[in-house]
Order: sequence, then C-alpha cells, then structure tokens
Amino acid sequence: MKRTTLGVTTALMSAAVLASAGVLGANAAPQPVNPLPAGQEALHAAAEQAGTISSALGLSGGEQLVPRDVVRDADGTHHFRFDRTLNGLKVIGGDLVVAQKAGQVTAITKASEASLSGLDTSAPATAQSGAKLVVFALDHAPVLAWETVTHSVKDDQTPSELHTFTDAKTGETLLTYDGVHVAEGTGQSTYSGTVGLSTTQSGATFQLKDPARGNQAVNNLNNGSGTGTLFTDADNKWGNGTHTDKATAGVDAAYGAAKTWDYYKNVHGRSGIKNNGVGALSKVHYGNNYVNAFWSDSCFCMTYGDGAQNRNPLTSIDVAAHEMSHGITSATAGLVYSGESGGLNEATSDIFGSTTEFHAANASDAGDYLIGEKINIRGDGKPLRYMDKPSRDGRSLDHWSASAGNVDVHYSSGIANHFFYLLSEGSGQKTINGVAYDSPTYDNQPVTGIGRAKAEKIWYRALTTKFTSSTKYAAARTGTLAAAADLHGASSAEYAAVNRAWAAVNVK
Repeated sequence: MKRTTLGVTTALMSAAVLASAGVLGANAAPQPVNPLPAGQEALHAAAEQAGTISSALGLSGGEQLVPRDVVRDADGTHHFRFDRTLNGLKVIGGDLVVAQKAGQVTAITKASEASLSGLDTSAPATAQSGAKLVVFALDHAPVLAWETVTHSVKDDQTPSELHTFTDAKTGETLLTYDGVHVAEGTGQSTYSGTVGLSTTQSGATFQLKDPARGNQAVNNLNNGSGTGTLFTDADNKWGNGTHTDKATAGVDAAYGAAKTWDYYKNVHGRSGIKNNGVGALSKVHYGNNYVNAFWSDSCFCMTYGDGAQNRNPLTSIDVAAHEMSHGITSATAGLVYSGESGGLNEATSDIFGSTTEFHAANASDAGDYLIGEKINIRGDGKPLRYMDKPSRDGRSLDHWSASAGNVDVHYSSGIANHFFYLLSEGSGQKTINGVAYDSPTYDNQPVTGIGRAKAEKIWYRALTTKFTSSTKYAAARTGTLAAAADLHGASSAEYAAVNRAWAAVNVK
C-alpha cells in the first residue's frame, strides 16, 4: 500500500477574482472548451494550457507546470492536475489542481501556498551520491533538497523503496516515506468461488491476460521475486480451488483486478489506474510464507504473498481493490504516505476496497464494511479492519485528535474509514448483507447516512479534484464538502451530511 506526510493549504478564490485571471488572459474573450478525451490526449491538451495557466497564477519565470491528470465534468469543467518544477527541479509539495470552465479558472487547490520566487536552485558544491536535487516545499519553507531512494528487502520479505529528503544546505532530514504500500494480510484459499475470466488466446495456448481491461495480466513468481512468468493454460480452465494448483491464486488475482477495473469504469468513469486504458500487472506466489501484499508504482503492479505455510494467498476482492486503489491515489492526489496524509491514503484504499466488493456482488464474498474479512489475517477468523468502529481491531482510531499524525497510517486511516461508513450508513445499529454493525459518534449525536452510492462519488471527486499530496484531515473535510457542493449543491442534504459525519469523528 502507498506514500508520505504534510498538511495542505487550500486556496479557493472567489469567482470574481478567478474570472479576471482566466487562463486565456485577462483581456481575451473566453472560448468554448472542447471535450477532452481520457488518457494521453487529455494530458497533451493540459500541457498546451500549462503556460497560460502559469501566467494566470503569477508563477515565477523559472516555474513550469507538468500535467499529471485531467478530470472532465459533464458541464464542461476541466480539473487540470499539475506537478510543478522550478528551473527544471521537481517541487515536492508544488502540486495543484486548476478547475476551468468556458475558458475561465473557477477554482484552484494548492498543496502549498509558499512562493518560490528568488529561491537559489544552484547545485551545492558537494553532491550526494545517487541523489536527485529537488525543491522541497511540503509544510516547510521552500529549500533545495536531495532526494535519495534506497531499495532493500525487509525482514518479512517486503521490498522497500525508501525515499529520503534532506536539506541540501544543512543536511537536515525533511521527510522519509516508503514508495511500496503494503497491505497487512494472511489468507485462506480461493475466495470468490467459480468465476468467469477474460483471457487471451495465443495459438493453442491461453494466457491469463485480460484484453477487455487494458491487457492486465497475472504472473507466477513461483515463490520467488522479480517479474515472474505469465500464467498459461491449454484448455482455458484455471486452478482447482486449492493451493495445490498455483493457478488458483492467479484466478483470484485476475478476478479481483477485473472487478476493480469494472468498479472504477462503471461507477466513476475511469479507464484503468492512470485513466489511460492500460491495465496493471498482478504477481502471485511472492516469497516464502509471505504474509502480505503490496502495490508498487515503480513496476505499476500488485504483488501477493501466499500467507502462512504458503497455503493462504492474499488475493481476496477487497485486498486486490485496496492495492490497485493505491495506484489511483498515486495517479491523482498523490497523498504522501506518512502522517495524516498517509492515513487518508490508506483509508482511500480501504474505502474503495469495500465499495469494489459491494459492486462485485459476488455471493461467495458479499459486500461489507470489513477489510480483509476473508483472509483471516490473525488466524482468529476476524477481519483486519472495521469501518463502522475502527477501534474494534485494538489499534485503529475512531476519531481525530492532535496526535493522529503520529499514528501508523494503517491505524490513523480509521478516522476516514469511520467517516465514510457514517456518511454512507449512519450511526447506531444496522445489519447489511448479514453483517451486524454498531457505529458510535465522537459527540454522541446521531448521523443519518446518504447511502454508499452518493458517498463513494463524493470521496472520489474529492480525491481527484480537491486533494493534493499534503492534504490532512481538516483539508479532507474541506475537500469533501466542496465535492458534495459540486455534486449536490452547497445547501443540499448531502452537503449537510458530509459536515455532520466529519463532526462525528471530531474533524471540524
């Protein structure tokens, strides 16, 4: 699972001010915005807008905007997400989202308001071996910094891509985060029963590669590491439902990836993790007795261990969706995997892991607000996490406090998980798909839910158009309220429900 720390500064300009700074220039007449296609063509169009947007924002001459993602609303509004560079150096914490309609900027959300004007980007006399020079502006006055990436393997066999940022002048460590996002897990066997798979035929052989979903494929690591080998089969019948056939875990991984793709496509209109129609790679049978699973941006892939005694692969639907959702977060908000932003990153994966499971509507693994309930991670038959009352796992937070940023991201995620459950279903006792829930509130006041269908779209819109790399819980509240206003209006019951659900987890 995935990314690091900070806080966000949100700048939502008034409509009048924004209109005067339209990306066409103050003296130019607004022109109609042509509909943007998804993927690379949309990014190319955003790149063409970058120069005029930079001028409208008053960026210094050495600053450039590099497009990362584009979201287009039905009303013609485009949300351009940009990273920023200064004299060719990437600005960590320089990302921003610009909303544009009919040739005019209507909203801007920045990871940092700090000015980069006048910052000396000359390389220090002493360089760090293997390090890359960047500008660091995350919850910090902008400084020149070195970014180093250390690759290693942890004691539990999890690969590590540790990013460390140090002040190029003082040597102070500014930030560290691991680029490999790890899910906690153990497993059982196959979780989804007999399922249909979309495969690719090559001559007389079938490949576990899905041509209907961006050619996302499943490789067999055969209890090793690396890239592995694509699963193939002679009769297009895969696995036997037990760990004795290695293709069984491949079936679960392929099915989970397909259900995740379908969820994002059908519910949110997103075509693959990067919204470019390209599928991600899944790799199963990693390591020896590896009780975990993880997503990595560097290989654009999910990797699954076989669990204790190599008998219980970690390939349930919600785990697959959780891992792929780390990729979605990386491609959009880029929530740094540390502190409160890391908790929001983890929660995003839990939220969409749960909603994907509901959307899949598989009778063998019905939708619920439990995370990892099928994989029996602790060997006691209990889920990994509970969204209705996160503290039921003994570690996760039910509500926000000033120390939330110091808690492991897998447990500070409980605040947003609890918020999402309350927004969807409300407080108190309820039974859904045979599972009993009883969700409390911080202020002991009731919450009335608006339904999962509305809640998931509010969270997705906030993630893709409001959140930035440095978003903390207070800014997440602001972002989801803005998303609710976009979708339902600022005076709507949905907007009020978002406000109430955050209050119920002590985020105000």
